[in-house]
Amino acid sequence: MDNRRRFETISDYNAFNNTKTLHPLVSVIDFSKAAPREGSRMYFGFYTIFLKDVKCGDLVYGRNTYDYQEGTLVFLAPGQVAGVNSNGETYQPKGHGLVFHPDLIHGTSLGRHIQDYTFFGYQSNEALHLSESERKIVLDYFSKIEYELEHAIDKHSKRLIVSNIELFLDYCVRFYDRQFITRDTVHAGILERFENLLNDYLRSEKPQTIGLPSVAYCADELNLSPNYFGDLVKKETGKTAQDYIQAKLIDIAKEKMFDTSKTVSQVSSELGFKYPQHFARLFKQRVGYSPLEFRSLN
Repeated sequence: MDNRRRFETISDYNAFNNTKTLHPLVSVIDFSKAAPREGSRMYFGFYTIFLKDVKCGDLVYGRNTYDYQEGTLVFLAPGQVAGVNSNGETYQPKGHGLVFHPDLIHGTSLGRHIQDYTFFGYQSNEALHLSESERKIVLDYFSKIEYELEHAIDKHSKRLIVSNIELFLDYCVRFYDRQFITRDTVHAGILERFENLLNDYLRSEKPQTIGLPSVAYCADELNLSPNYFGDLVKKETGKTAQDYIQAKLIDIAKEKMFDTSKTVSQVSSELGFKYPQHFARLFKQRVGYSPLEFRSLN
């Protein structure tokens, strides 16, 4: 039986947290005003950002628990399910939240590039851990948005609210860049494991039985979300995860091309390509020569 709570509208979530609805599409929530409750799973039909202030149960996403402590931000996109595991005990929610419906940002600059904020797709152990100064910036933007909500709506309201949300998210991009640098102990070894994963995969029978290694497959093997994994690889190497995989494919393809007993089609198949022409096209893009041209040079 599915006992999760569903929140399709901002007003429904406000009511759940004893918060007055000042605008149907956006709200800033002070969770300390909510009634004590037991942990439960919740479905959100809108963008949801939690700022946790104190320990009050573990936030759970999917099968995993967020690395979610005091001074932590978590981002959920519409359609995601998360919840709090309080082990059956009643707890008093604390912290703050910003929720906004996709309809709020339709036709705006933010609406056109909301997908660029990839942290809305991050999962377990990928939350944003704030310094005290960063936390003050977050609360300042929450306060600015709340200020607009508490005053009479005029022709400037939507633009100012959406602009403040966008600036807040831009700060979060900066904070995540800092976290990728400062949390080396968490990220240590991921690239090495990625490299080993690709080597083992491409030298096994998996390419012929499963196909080309994908970013999603590698992220799953490394217990990361595809978005977080992709951002980490890009920040560490300057390459996208897909570029990294393709570069490794071509490196191994070059090795295989030295074995003249194998045709280009055989090499292509061993690497997981369905069609030799796709392999040949990628090889030429990366190397500057077709596979046969490359073989003739060596």
